Amino acid sequence: MAAFIAVVDYGRGNLRSVAKALEAVDLRVRVTQSPRVIREAAALVVPGQGAFDDCMATLRTLNLLPAIQRFIRAGKPYLGICVGLQILYTESEEHGRHAGLDIVPGHVTRFPETLADPKGNRLKIPHMGWNQVAQVSLPIPLWDDIPDKSFFYFVHSYYGIPEKETHAAGWTEYGITFASAVHRDNLFAVQFHPEKSQKLGLILLRNFGRWVGKEVFAS
Repeated sequence: MAAFIAVVDYGRGNLRSVAKALEAVDLRVRVTQSPRVIREAAALVVPGQGAFDDCMATLRTLNLLPAIQRFIRAGKPYLGICVGLQILYTESEEHGRHAGLDIVPGHVTRFPETLADPKGNRLKIPHMGWNQVAQVSLPIPLWDDIPDKSFFYFVHSYYGIPEKETHAAGWTEYGITFASAVHRDNLFAVQFHPEKSQKLGLILLRNFGRWVGKEVFAS
């Protein structure tokens, strides 16, 4: 069986757009709710929109949480998008306190209501639209061919705070500075949406495929 990337379907988010974007850069993709398919995949993508607690509850109901945890702990490549990033943290404050996967120590919190730009102008929540990502100086394969401080598309009201800044792969300014990308061992995850970020988003997804290995490319 040819190697493929599994995109987790938990009934939330724009997973079809993510799958199509991966296919647009010639990657083999299977959208799945099956723990068996996740186990067989060469890499895993968890996209997401919506609330942290809903995401975790649905993954638990579908019996996908153990499969995702085993996959990551086996050292296989993982890409998290938006809520797919946030669930990696220890916990979230969205709609109360809820436990995450605790893969990246830290927590998820809401942007403060007093959020303002440097001139004192109130900023809207959710953070929605194009914003820059400042890359960390360490070489990270998923940033290949993407200029530092490139713009990506965001839609979120909550953001993650890693306990160790060394887990941050990119930083973004929106009234405060927050970690908009994290990287640890076999995982890379972003708060923005590469599938909505046009050319540079597709480059990032292609880089993920290269990180996994040439066997996941259709040709």
